[in-house]
Amino acid sequence: MHKLTFLVLLLIIGNKTIAQVNYPDAILPTDTPGLFAKGLITDGLSNRDFTISANGDEIFYTLQQPRFVTSTILHLIKKNGKWGKPQVAQFSGRYKDLEAAFSPDGQTIYFSSNRPTANNPTKNDFDIWRVKRKPNGSWAEPENLGPIVNTDKNEFYPSITRNGNLYFTVEAVYGKGSEDIVICKPNVNGGFNKPESLPQDINTKYDEFNAFVDPYEQFILFSSDGRPDNLGRGDLYISRKDKTGNWLPVKHLPAPINSGAIDYCPFVSWDKKYLIFTSSRLNKDLTNDKPKSYLQLKALLSGAGNGWDDIYWVKFNPDW
Repeated sequence: MHKLTFLVLLLIIGNKTIAQVNYPDAILPTDTPGLFAKGLITDGLSNRDFTISANGDEIFYTLQQPRFVTSTILHLIKKNGKWGKPQVAQFSGRYKDLEAAFSPDGQTIYFSSNRPTANNPTKNDFDIWRVKRKPNGSWAEPENLGPIVNTDKNEFYPSITRNGNLYFTVEAVYGKGSEDIVICKPNVNGGFNKPESLPQDINTKYDEFNAFVDPYEQFILFSSDGRPDNLGRGDLYISRKDKTGNWLPVKHLPAPINSGAIDYCPFVSWDKKYLIFTSSRLNKDLTNDKPKSYLQLKALLSGAGNGWDDIYWVKFNPDW
């Protein structure tokens, strides 16, 4: 009995240690969304979307100029238990890149980019690309996923599952609204089959975009703008699969996860403990009616919660 108790305690302590080490934040989230890695990642600039490797040693996210003049994927690496500072990802920094997503094995990054292709040097719409890890740990040259996946419209926010299914956002091609979510299933040649639009209720006459799909496809989290129950300019929704593999009716995530701003770019940690997402919600100190000095305003407007994108995290609730 004492040995069993000790083992349970050891596992609990071990899990807490892993959770604290895997994230560059000393304060783990609660049921109320809080800023993620404040000062290191969430720093008052326009930071958005997020992915972390399954082993917890690498993070990618996007730094943008708020009007989308620039968009660059940044990379953090943990060495000897300590996180380094953000650096421009090896494969980014020249074109508009965003929305990196790890494959479950950590050997491939999928992302969206407006970079030209060899066959179309003047191309400027956003496509899904991928970059594979070399044996030495560096990244190979990015490859465009080709015309089966990509169109002359925009494709955004890839999410890849363990069986190789690729989910992403398309712009007014296959869907029901101006933006919808599709799935491309892998083929025997290592490529993908033609995109299929996700069913009604997920895709509607409104905009659906930026879907995170659980690696085992147990659930999908996505944003939608225009639905009657929206609290802001885009809210987070969840759908789960039933025993037959069909998507169930979506649920609107409650406040304070959803806000009066845009809430999007969801990512769920590999252990399904945390939801990490992007929001442009305002710092309450900016919106109250208390008088503020110039220095106070300057501090508020140059910090997180200034109306630009910030990265938040919150406990993931399996009952959503």
